[in-house]
Formats: sequence, structure tokens, C-alpha cells
Amino acid sequence: MDNQFPTIALVGRPNVGKSTLFNRLTGTRDALVADLPGLTRDRQYGYAEFEGKHFIVVDTGGLMPDSGDALAALAEEQAQIALEEADHILFLVDAHKGRLGADESIARHLRKFKKPVTLVVNKAEGQIKTQAVADFYTLGYGEATPISAEKGDGIPVLLREILKEFPETPEPEKDEDDTIRVAIIGRPNVGKSTLINKLLGEERVVAADQPGTTRDSIAVKFDYAGRKHTLIDTAGIRRRSKVEEVIEKFSIVKTLQAIERAHVVIAVVDAQNDIGEQDARLMGLVAHRGRALILAVNKWDGLDKADREKATYHVTLKLPFLEYAPLHYISAKAGTGLPKLMKDVQDCYAATMREMKTPELTRALEQAVESNPPPAVMGRRIKLRYAHQGGNNPPVIVVHGNQTDKLATHYKRYLANRFREIFKLKGVPLALVFKTGDNPFKDKKNELTPRQVKKKQRLMARTKKRYK
Repeated sequence: MDNQFPTIALVGRPNVGKSTLFNRLTGTRDALVADLPGLTRDRQYGYAEFEGKHFIVVDTGGLMPDSGDALAALAEEQAQIALEEADHILFLVDAHKGRLGADESIARHLRKFKKPVTLVVNKAEGQIKTQAVADFYTLGYGEATPISAEKGDGIPVLLREILKEFPETPEPEKDEDDTIRVAIIGRPNVGKSTLINKLLGEERVVAADQPGTTRDSIAVKFDYAGRKHTLIDTAGIRRRSKVEEVIEKFSIVKTLQAIERAHVVIAVVDAQNDIGEQDARLMGLVAHRGRALILAVNKWDGLDKADREKATYHVTLKLPFLEYAPLHYISAKAGTGLPKLMKDVQDCYAATMREMKTPELTRALEQAVESNPPPAVMGRRIKLRYAHQGGNNPPVIVVHGNQTDKLATHYKRYLANRFREIFKLKGVPLALVFKTGDNPFKDKKNELTPRQVKKKQRLMARTKKRYK
């Protein structure tokens, strides 16, 4: 896999449970789920991990061969792209409805791709395995795997089987002299390649006023302000319904893999265009993977005051979850704003790779609690005792105490902001892990001494006399 995550595509008829399985594998609710066929039209991407192996999951719209429906045709086009990208295909069928003609059409279609396919019988909870899979042998994909995407039954067995062909998730790349890996992401024609060329001072990557000029991720090494960097220029991600050319079909997976390799991600948006759902979703994936993020609003020099105010408003409106990310208004073509942008790249790298000592973290925790104690739960005070670092890129801080599972969400956010402020963790989506220590006296009965027993008996006798 050359240090890259494998990609697994979920395909099948509408309403067989692909989106439910996607949410189960990724641990999110990103895919819409309802008991309505054809709800998913676009491809949906997510990261997943199982027993030390990481992979990318692609949810697709339901395939409805020969339906003649225009929306169904769009969903099928999106599924085609997912199949081209996939290293392994999960073909989902419905145990309740049995084998249908559409399943047979899909089975024939999948053979054209010459890729590993696992037949998955969903909604098989409560059924004996032989009964659940018997109807699907004629599809020609060998023994099927019964699962329940909703309840999670059978999924560990399924994942162990399909992931055994892939290696363990590789260790993060090691660069000499602390090279900073920077991924440049964004929609087509926002100026990513122009930005890289300006930083390099030469035309190293193709830049043109035409969407889709960059087809693959391109890594370029260079020195800036005495530090070694590797810039990763990614293929532009356009709105998925616009992806038509075969040569562009791999861009999204390549970009997700570039994000995974990076220390810092620069998300470039066009100041002269609205920030769309695709921009927000992509930046959400960067935050989900814990990568340091900088937002660069490009083509700023061509705007008047009113348009600049409008662009600023759209950034704050559409991306409120990126309050921690530094914001830069730049012109990649003219080179304005780039020195400050690159200064923040180095600051973000320092933040995401920072080593924090346990006494310093515990002292910061004590200061935060002293300034704003956690709210009591049912009259009991929550005690946060100490903190230590659990990892970097992204930074992870582990907080120990009692009843930490009852901490309010707003208080967790408060602690993250205090840690970020104290340790200058610029541009980093800080991850906090809370652990509750076991009570050493739990389930232990307090044995009374003979003297205490006699005293207890005397008190009980006096109480009885008083109420006679």
C-alpha cells in the first residue's frame, strides 16, 4: 500500500444498510440513515480503524440497474467512481428480502472490475447463519458473511477477514532534520498550485485557470526560513456530482491520504466564491484526523471592501467549528500574506509535535479547575487529579479523576481551550481523554471491631427504649 490506507467501497441496492454500516465502521453519523430507498446519492468518505489497521470507507448511493430514473443514474455514476477507487468491495444484500433480480445485475456488474469482493448479508440478526446466507450462493461470490450493521453483530469477523490482506498501519513517516510536511487542499481552481509555485519561486507544478489541472498528489521539498518543508499539492476536490472525467476519479482518496501524511494542512478557499458544503466537510475530516489546520482565503487582492466583508462573514458562518484554526487572507499570485502564513505553518508544526511534561500539564489543570470548578453532579463534586500527555500529531492529553464520564461537554471544551492557551497549541484540534480511577474501597465491607459491635448494640437498644 506504499504507506497509504486501503479503500473499501460499500455497494448494493438501495436500503440494504450501506449507510448504517458506514456509520458503524467510521464511528460517526455522517451518512444519513432512514428507512427510505435511494436516500444516499453522493459518495461519502470516512476514516475507520480496526485492531490496529486503518482504512478509508466509501459509502455509495444504492444501485438500481435499468430503473430509468435520472437521480438513480447520478447515484450509479457516483458508485462507479467508488468502485474505481476501491481496493476491496463490500457487496451488501438484504437478508429479509432475499435475493432479488437487482442483486443479480449488480453481481454481474462487479465482475468487470476484477477486484476482491466480499458478499455481506445484512439484517441477519436472530437468524441461523446457514439460513441467512443460503439464498445468495447463486450470486457467485462464495460463502457470504451475515452481519447486522445496526446492532454490530458479525462485523469483527467480517473486518478480520477482509483486512488480513492489508498490512498493519505503517508508522508515521520519519523525515530528517524535522522536515515539516504540509498538505495543500481545496476545491479546484482556488490557487493551490499557484501558492506552491510562489513559495518555491519557480513553476514546479502546473497552474492554470482551469479546474482539475492537478490530477494527483505532488510532493515538493524546499527550504523556508531555515527549515526543511515538504509541500504536498493535492488534486482539487470538486463537488462530487461534477466529477466526470475518469482521470479525476482518484482525487478524493489521494487527498485523504495526503491529509494523513501531513503535519499541517493548509485549506485554501476562494474569496470570490462561496464556501460550500464540500469545503466544510473536507475541513471536518482534517479536524477529525487531528491534523493542525490553517485556513487561507485566496484571491483577496481583487476584492473591494464590501466583498471582503462578505467573504469574512461567510468564513465565520460556514466554518464555526474551526475557531482554533489561524485565518489568513492571501493572494497566492501576488505573494501577499505568505510570510505570515508560513510563520503559522511553523508554529502549528511546533504545537502538534510539542512534548508536554506531566507536572506542567497537572499544574495547568489545577489552575483551570481553580478558576472554574467543574459543575457538581447530583450533589457530588467532580475531582480532576492530574494530567499527562498521551501522544502528539495530534496532541492528546489524558485527564484522570473521579466521575469524569459525567463531565459536561461545555466544561471539556473549556479545559481544551485552557490547555491550548497555556501551551500555545496554535491550529491544533486538541484531543482530551478522560479516565476515572477505580475506588480502592469499592465492594469492600468495613469490618467492625468487637468494641465497635458492642457500642452499636447499646445504641440500638437505647433507640428501641426511646420509641416504646
